[in-house]
Amino acid sequence: MSIHKMIALHPDVGDDFNDMLATAARHAMFCAEMCTSCADACAAETMDMRQCIRSCLDCADVCAATARLAIRRTGQNIEALRMMLETCKSICDLCAEECSRHAHEHCKLCAEMCRECASDCRAAIPTVQ
Repeated sequence: MSIHKMIALHPDVGDDFNDMLATAARHAMFCAEMCTSCADACAAETMDMRQCIRSCLDCADVCAATARLAIRRTGQNIEALRMMLETCKSICDLCAEECSRHAHEHCKLCAEMCRECASDCRAAIPTVQ
């Protein structure tokens, strides 16, 4: 299944399909799940991982909200969408920074996903008009 296809099929999209925004939404959805999984794995670690857990859960919530706004095509709320993409980019950068401090493979993978999501949000912001 493809979120790109679902967005393209919306009656209000027509020729106005925004591939970069759809990609940002897709990766924000993935990032939300990856961050949730990383937070869960951090909770099982023997050392104090509270800050990483907090960072991952905050990132997961922001990514999920950003994805929900980005896939909506009925009506417009461009300013809110741009703000959410900016916020998502910033929170993903912070989470990637936190996860990069840890040697755990789940943290490394989470940091990589966060960087990808931040990059996609950064690329999508100027396309939202």
